[in-house]
Amino acid sequence: MDYRFKAGSVPLLVSMPHVGTDIPDEVAARLSPCALARADTDWHLAELYAFAEDMGASTLAARWSRYVIDLNRPPEDTNLYPGQDSTGLCPLDTFGRERLYQAGMEPDRPEVERRLQRYWRPYHDQLRAELDRLLALHGRVVLWDAHSIASNVPRFFEGRLPDLNFGTADRTSCSLQLEGVIIQAAEAQERYGFVFNGRFKGGHITRFYGRPQDGVHAIQLEMCQCLYMIEAPPFAYRPELAEHIQPVLRQLLGAALDWVRA
Repeated sequence: MDYRFKAGSVPLLVSMPHVGTDIPDEVAARLSPCALARADTDWHLAELYAFAEDMGASTLAARWSRYVIDLNRPPEDTNLYPGQDSTGLCPLDTFGRERLYQAGMEPDRPEVERRLQRYWRPYHDQLRAELDRLLALHGRVVLWDAHSIASNVPRFFEGRLPDLNFGTADRTSCSLQLEGVIIQAAEAQERYGFVFNGRFKGGHITRFYGRPQDGVHAIQLEMCQCLYMIEAPPFAYRPELAEHIQPVLRQLLGAALDWVRA
């Protein structure tokens, strides 16, 4: 199976496109040693968001590493942040600008197309199918695209990233009412800082599937990994930290669910 999926009963789908760590043998054989650390993975999010299934939410988590293909990039590989540095559909380097491939072994366009069909398409087919199922059942649905990143990545932003980075594609991927509800929920806690539509406004999933006029309200949350794990190898989960952020995540998802069911 190319992903882990569990269908829920409420109008909420949690997508985790960057949690995958598997790399097919034919791709791994061409990668540089640095790639084996899979440093740019959204580590442990399935564990962090495990409560979502108890809430009745549907969950979709990737199997394949973003080094194989990035599920949160558009298939035509356009830059989501024009004028700013970004990794591509089939990344050639890490967030730290280390070369992912051995010299001369980078994927060409036909290879990228094959990966699109083999690894990218199944995730998006399942995502689309589940959104359609939930829409048929409930009339509208919240798509929560869950991400995490190291708190300091000079390639993409200066200094330390805010704790919680919400993206709604500059207020176009969900109802403004829902965005207001999430802002209120974020303001209700004082432990973590947050920003809306800052450095991370939402990737392809948020921008493409977020169609509030059609009943799909998409929000991306990019959170600092230091809130729940060690940001260096072996990227260990820290439950004593996670126990503080998990109730906040539950409150945020709960607020979104209350709104969409109202």
